[in-house]
Amino acid sequence: MRKDFGKKTIITPLPVVIIGTYDADGTPNAMNAAWAGQVDANQIIISLSKHKTTDNLELKGEFTVAFATRKTVVASDYFGIESGRGVNKIEKAGFHAVKAANIDAPVFEEYPLVLECRVVEMAPDGDGYLLTGETVNMSVDESILTDGKVDLGKMEPVMFDSAMNKYRVIGEIVADAFKAGFELK
Repeated sequence: MRKDFGKKTIITPLPVVIIGTYDADGTPNAMNAAWAGQVDANQIIISLSKHKTTDNLELKGEFTVAFATRKTVVASDYFGIESGRGVNKIEKAGFHAVKAANIDAPVFEEYPLVLECRVVEMAPDGDGYLLTGETVNMSVDESILTDGKVDLGKMEPVMFDSAMNKYRVIGEIVADAFKAGFELK
């Protein structure tokens, strides 16, 4: 038996991403965003309401996107519930920011996978923006590599479960992509 929920939408998994920006004074800021996705080989899209981060994006036009992990879930959640307008969230969380290699935005050393991005578009969307970014570099800590590839099992990325308002870990391999379906061919 099925149950109807009306206009409620669940798309899963929703990665928990941390957007890194610098303000006018060069102070790093981090913001948790769960409404994000990849729209092309080198483009991402993120839905954002108005924050210090959107001010920084308009100012600098560059940002990093890190992926929350099991190890970083507490600080990652904190980056979403605290405003960067009155607090240095990076310092409070005990995180370490270094300048990205290719853009003017911070890389937080505690996150093993970071995308360096440039703003393609910040389209107004109700009370916020629909941010499209172009990835210019992906920086990965070698601890999460297997045979030179990113191993999500080692990384243990966190997803946002919008149905239950929980964070869940992704990692288990259940089949080989573009191969499993051949059983039915």
